[in-house]
Amino acid sequence: MADLSVAMCTRNGARFVAEQVRSILTQSIAPKEIVVGDDASTDNTIAVIEATVAAARAERPGLPTELRVLRRDEPLGVTANFEATIAACTSTLVALSDHDDVWPQGRLARILPLFDDPVVGFVHTDARLIDAEGAPTGALLLDTLETSAHERQALRLGDAFAVLLRRNLVTGATVVLRRSLAESAMPFPSSWVHDEWLAAVASTNGSTRLVDEPWLDYRQHGANEIGASTPTWSRRWAKLREPRAPRAARLIARSDALVAYLENRGADPALIDAARKKRAHEQWRASLPRRQLLRIPAVALAMVTGRYARFNRGAIDVLRDLVQPA
Repeated sequence: MADLSVAMCTRNGARFVAEQVRSILTQSIAPKEIVVGDDASTDNTIAVIEATVAAARAERPGLPTELRVLRRDEPLGVTANFEATIAACTSTLVALSDHDDVWPQGRLARILPLFDDPVVGFVHTDARLIDAEGAPTGALLLDTLETSAHERQALRLGDAFAVLLRRNLVTGATVVLRRSLAESAMPFPSSWVHDEWLAAVASTNGSTRLVDEPWLDYRQHGANEIGASTPTWSRRWAKLREPRAPRAARLIARSDALVAYLENRGADPALIDAARKKRAHEQWRASLPRRQLLRIPAVALAMVTGRYARFNRGAIDVLRDLVQPA
């Protein structure tokens, strides 16, 4: 048995959750506990989980994994639910879990030895996308995110801060982390999704590691809170044409939260400086003229001076700022 808790957040997950629980309980290394944070489900999610654990105990008497269920009368939302559920975990390590995925056999045996290195505090992996019936779609998660070879290499080596300052490439369902790291990141800012925030915090001390292998079956069924899909030109164009104001406000709020965290923690001045410059860049983007043609000179200058490459996705966000409606 590993000194590991599974923080599983559920909401109306009765259709898929039994398969996920079974895949956790049949790992060659058993977790100490599964802590379920149920976000006011209106179906029989909890009953399905309890029955699945009971069946596993009947099949394998002495199964050491404990089950604890935190029932919420009112939904907290994904980020707050994960924060509260992680806080309730008692192990040194915590694996994050959605209710609709599947853990491949050998997942924990592959990931846990990385934590023998005391520097490592946060491990994430690639994932195989499966459909609602569990059949592979042929796509891998990091490919759908169009992760470059340079980004993969930096994430593998733990040099993640500069990568994640540009954009998030970490999916929470693939993550195992030290509970102490999660506690240092609390409270989670409302402007961030829990996995993005935890990854950003972990990247500030070089403790992240990417296992560039698909150690999760990531189910896409059309009702995912946060999902993934193979990018197409029509989807790319639709995202580029989303109204600017809501997205700009969110990016500025995220930058504010990161700067405040780094300043309060007395982080490396170079990290603070980079986060402040990222915030200034996003504030500048939000102030671009409403008329697209009037944006061209300023956007071209920012591109030439490298700001889009350092703080965004380069040409993609240059195009976004030229075509995005105000």
